[in-house]
Amino acid sequence: MMNTLINWLQRHMQPCFYKQYLGMECPGCGMQRALIELLKGNVLESIKLYPALLPIIFMLIYLILHIVFDFKNGATIIKYTFIINAIIIMVHYIAKLILFGIL
Repeated sequence: MMNTLINWLQRHMQPCFYKQYLGMECPGCGMQRALIELLKGNVLESIKLYPALLPIIFMLIYLILHIVFDFKNGATIIKYTFIINAIIIMVHYIAKLILFGIL
């Protein structure tokens, strides 16, 4: 079942509009590949491709649980995890730009 899902995801990966027309990756590039690697069980490879994926998954799961159970400080925790995710995404993006000589 999992192999079927992984194969389907690999066949239906969406191209990045930003990369396709501007020739450089966007801050979200690598997320699809990282998700596929995570589903395959390659956690380290997933983190290398897109380090914000696991924190984003945590944030979404926590958000759903907060909506269902209304945690006391849930909104504050969600705000902080969002800020942390944004920082991870931007640091990773800037590092990629520097590594590939764009900046």
